[in-house]
Amino acid sequence: MEITKLQPISKDILEEIGFEWHTDPDSSSYIANEAIALKEEEAENYYAAANELYDMFIEAAQYVIDHNLFFEIGIPFNAIDMIKMSWEEDIHWHLYGRFDFAGGLDGTPIKLLEFNADTPTMLFESTIIQWALLKANGMDESLQFNNAYESLRENFKRLITLEENTSDFESLYEGWRILFSSVQGNIEEEQTVRLLEHIAKEAGFNTQFCYAHEAHLSQEEGLFYQNLNYEFWFKLIPWESIAVDEPDMASMITEMMRNKNTIFLNPAYTLLFQSKRILKILWDLFPNHPLLLETSFEPLPNQKQVKKHAFSREGENIQIIGANGEILAQNGGSYGNLPAIYQSFTPLNQYQDKHYQANVFYAFEACALGFRQGGEILDNYSKFVSHFIK
Repeated sequence: MEITKLQPISKDILEEIGFEWHTDPDSSSYIANEAIALKEEEAENYYAAANELYDMFIEAAQYVIDHNLFFEIGIPFNAIDMIKMSWEEDIHWHLYGRFDFAGGLDGTPIKLLEFNADTPTMLFESTIIQWALLKANGMDESLQFNNAYESLRENFKRLITLEENTSDFESLYEGWRILFSSVQGNIEEEQTVRLLEHIAKEAGFNTQFCYAHEAHLSQEEGLFYQNLNYEFWFKLIPWESIAVDEPDMASMITEMMRNKNTIFLNPAYTLLFQSKRILKILWDLFPNHPLLLETSFEPLPNQKQVKKHAFSREGENIQIIGANGEILAQNGGSYGNLPAIYQSFTPLNQYQDKHYQANVFYAFEACALGFRQGGEILDNYSKFVSHFIK
């Protein structure tokens, strides 16, 4: 790997552009003062991998639905109707997601670790901050695999056109509104949602932001905020959390979908993609595919592997297990009661004693690359690392 040191952007400037989660709880900077140098071919390979995998996830999700495998991949029972309704109609458009990859640099193969399809964060730093870092260091900011802003703007228009070509957006658009919401108190999630709102407004929508508890849901009349009705609701709340922790809300949303008065973003079917248990379905459908790692619901015999749980986040409850069953590394967390998967181990990109995971955003197509840096198990203390194409 080739690493270039960068001069950091001051905290004051970061906050001026809306980036407030720049410092970790241990007082270290979240944004690494370095950038990874990529060959153009490496960037193209990440782009192609995400595009190919998205098509594979579509096939795997259809297989789960056709064979009623919701329980097997850990889907809460009260989310099934929402998933089926959103899957069956094109109007439930997938806005964006994020693939996490091992490998891809120095000739190492790209391997899928998981797909954050429902509530992916890291968008602000990938879309805005790494571009600003290159610019602040006198580098050509265009030399990045990073057009997420433009791709998201076009994908918002596809909520109306429902096709790749968005040239008919203005003639089809009838002043519809999108309400954007996050949970109060999480500044990272709020700023992610506010960035999406800004992009949607640029695309031509009428938009508003409120905290999730301020939105009013009615199964007969739809979604309201401050006496205005909204046709779309983007809520950065995981679908599994709604199903498990807010069953009344889940029931309300199900009826709103059934009455076709509100469209939810990201759609409920992204819960199928989000479950790490679908990685086993992918392996069954595409055995030995070069982008996949062998994955099972049971421990893999005689090989190093990683144990994860269906909807775990930020590296919680991950174990790296040796070929003889010994635990080599592990993180605690609150997801240990969820069903597990066992995924064949593959090393992350490594430079000296640090590990680097590639993250590729997807909005109709692969659209931006960023990296996270940390230990062998990446957790909430991992750093964001920019890149440039040399």
